[in-house]
Amino acid sequence: MPSSACSKFLIQNKMETEKDKSKTRRDFFKASALVATGLALNAVVMKPGRAAAEIERATAAKIPDPDVQYGFAIDLDKCIGCGNCAKACKIENDVPQEPFYFRTWVEQYVVKCDETMKIESPNGGIDGLKQSVSKEGIEKSFFVPKMCNHCAKSPCEQVCPVGATFRSPDGVVLIDKEYCIGCGYCVQSCPYGCRYISPITHTVDKCTMCYHRLKKGLQPACVEACPTGARMQGNLRDKDGPLVKFIKEHNCRVLKPHLNTAPKLFYNSLSEKVI
Repeated sequence: MPSSACSKFLIQNKMETEKDKSKTRRDFFKASALVATGLALNAVVMKPGRAAAEIERATAAKIPDPDVQYGFAIDLDKCIGCGNCAKACKIENDVPQEPFYFRTWVEQYVVKCDETMKIESPNGGIDGLKQSVSKEGIEKSFFVPKMCNHCAKSPCEQVCPVGATFRSPDGVVLIDKEYCIGCGYCVQSCPYGCRYISPITHTVDKCTMCYHRLKKGLQPACVEACPTGARMQGNLRDKDGPLVKFIKEHNCRVLKPHLNTAPKLFYNSLSEKVI
């Protein structure tokens, strides 16, 4: 049996040990809380790419004008399928020259006499489009240029997990290349097939309506290159402007209206075969 002095010493030593353990646990939880708080603050303040994204948005917006909402119209009665628009777009925006990479392209629709339809777009129509169906078998043939519809309710913007796709205050759907992770969700969600992943940057690319030119008061490259004036860009909020007048005075429609994406790309004489 230990003496009373020894017992007292053992008890005191045990209490101090428990006290040290308790202090150690408190210190641990306190440190953990500080770390967790720091991580939370870091997630808010230092979210990867957020600063770059905000700078891109500010640059794109510059001085927001509530009276400007950019839109686009294509007169299919005037389109001759020359492909100049696609060619000019590639040059202006450094789009890869390889096939299948286009910000804008031209499709040829051929409605046959047997009521079947053939759609062709070799190399995006950049080299011009030739008829592959004999004249005797054609009921109707026409060209339809395609590009980003710059939707007001864009599915691509909704599915982007990092907010790389965004709309400028004047209605143009843009991509923050510094923030894009190349996941491809937006490519899959676009109902118009207007996006691709660049083999050079490995980020998503698409038509920007030549936003860099619009901010300088210039027309998109495809509009300037069209030899028949089939393409038109303007302000949808300018009731007396040429774009709004054209839409009102012609039988203009949008692609896939049932999707309710509110496209800002309008077509004159658009066949139901395309919709």
